[in-house]
Amino acid sequence: MTDAAESPRTHFIRQIIDADLAAGIHERIITRFPPEPNGYLHIGHAKSIVLNFGLAEALGGRCNLRFDDTNPHKENVEFVEAIQADVRWLGFDWGERCYFASDYFEQLYGFALELIEQGLAYVCDLSAEQMRDYRGTLTEPGRDSPWRERSISENRELFAQMRAGAFPDGARTLRAKIDMASPNINLRDPVLYRIKHGVVHHQTGTAWCLYPTYDYTHPISDALEGVTHSLCTLEFEDHRPLYDWVIAHVSVPSRPRQIEFSRLNLEYTVMSKRRLTELVSEAQVNGWDDPRMPTLAGLRRRGYTSAAIRVFCERIGITKSDNRVEMAMLENAIREDLDATAPRRLAVLRPLKVVLTNYPKEQTEYVELANHPKIATLGTRMLPFAREIYIDRADFEETPPKGFKRLIPGGEVRLRGAYVIRCDAVIRNDAGEIIELHCSVDFDTLGKNPEGRKVKGVIHWVAVAHAVPAEVRLYDRLFNVPLPGAGGSDYRADLNTQSLQVLTDVMLEPSLRAVQAGERFQFEREGYFVADLDSTLEHPVFNLTVGLRDTWDKG
Repeated sequence: MTDAAESPRTHFIRQIIDADLAAGIHERIITRFPPEPNGYLHIGHAKSIVLNFGLAEALGGRCNLRFDDTNPHKENVEFVEAIQADVRWLGFDWGERCYFASDYFEQLYGFALELIEQGLAYVCDLSAEQMRDYRGTLTEPGRDSPWRERSISENRELFAQMRAGAFPDGARTLRAKIDMASPNINLRDPVLYRIKHGVVHHQTGTAWCLYPTYDYTHPISDALEGVTHSLCTLEFEDHRPLYDWVIAHVSVPSRPRQIEFSRLNLEYTVMSKRRLTELVSEAQVNGWDDPRMPTLAGLRRRGYTSAAIRVFCERIGITKSDNRVEMAMLENAIREDLDATAPRRLAVLRPLKVVLTNYPKEQTEYVELANHPKIATLGTRMLPFAREIYIDRADFEETPPKGFKRLIPGGEVRLRGAYVIRCDAVIRNDAGEIIELHCSVDFDTLGKNPEGRKVKGVIHWVAVAHAVPAEVRLYDRLFNVPLPGAGGSDYRADLNTQSLQVLTDVMLEPSLRAVQAGERFQFEREGYFVADLDSTLEHPVFNLTVGLRDTWDKG
């Protein structure tokens, strides 16, 4: 895996920053990652994290972590801590530079007074509904608020009363005085402050009932921190004139430059934090770290590595063109990573008992298997082999389809690392269901393939007496279609009802008995799996990370 900080950059943002540094505009770059703590980070945020922290690392600059905590009714400490954990997990460190927009509330208030004193901000009594009506449309200009020409002294006094809690929610706002006829609706006297009572802020408690908007807070926070390049996704492009207006009209110590890039749109999932919140609150998933979620916590629990996430972010690139990324790109990144690092193990997901009738009843021998076919330093392990074993039900067919190379009545197959066996009899219960196979062992085939014997199939197995019972959770894509909710339909209608299948009678090789949560393995012929947080010594639990190949039905 290539580290983000070491890989060359050719995208347009790197070119802009290189030119600024070469021209002496900045001695070093300062970027920032500014999440709102109203939910867990998702894979789209990873793109921004890798870009902002990665550029700072590569160019000898620094990147701040700053929480946009201006909507306290949606935010809490759990989300703050989860975001910090995710950034650290991706391999980045903000050092002592963890900030909150609320750190600047007093300064933001002072800058608002500066705007009032310049006649560039006013207290407005229009309700939210009236304000929408006055705002105009994309083709029609807006209308001035009846309160737009209040005197500076009256605005100053009313704004102080707003801070003191003299008015109820929604009664008044502070608005910038820019241009109600501007073709950019964001410049039609945007709201800078609104009143919010009855909210306990996770950083400031009940000290404030007056909260600044993001469009006002963000540029000032950037400037106070000395940010040189404020990197945002494309939806903020139309907000850039307001960003620049705020910076130009208050006495901040620096003038950051905002640059926009395309956000990550990943197939077969939703990237809206509002929708992700709905999935959690409506119990469509089992929390923010459900392995089907595109959250970094969910991907981590599913077994994704930070290295794979960073490589994925590198591969999709940085552009100004909106596009949709195939889920296979993300899956291939983790598959490549785990193929090179995950030890191999045997696990029978759907057990079918096999009795080796000519094998001594009391005998147990041990066969040696490599822990990785390409990495000798990972060593080998010894697996017990005995008269009774489990194989996977999918590895036996009475009436095999064309091309079937596994076990059939009268046919032979090699057991991975052990003997060739032949199926002699099929045992059924009273309902006619197959419950057991009786097979015979060719004792001359241990570790050999005698000349003249062509056995095409190789299957995995676990000795019955030594098998470790376990639970395995098979996770699939959360939605059935690449673009959930396309055409304005309810995205929930596209949920994949088969996205989780729980297998409770899985049998594992004995070396998997004492694994720790987070350990990753390739279950041979099945896929890559990770020990879940729920896993215990008495009850191992594994999650499917990704299959050995892309088997998704693309229709």
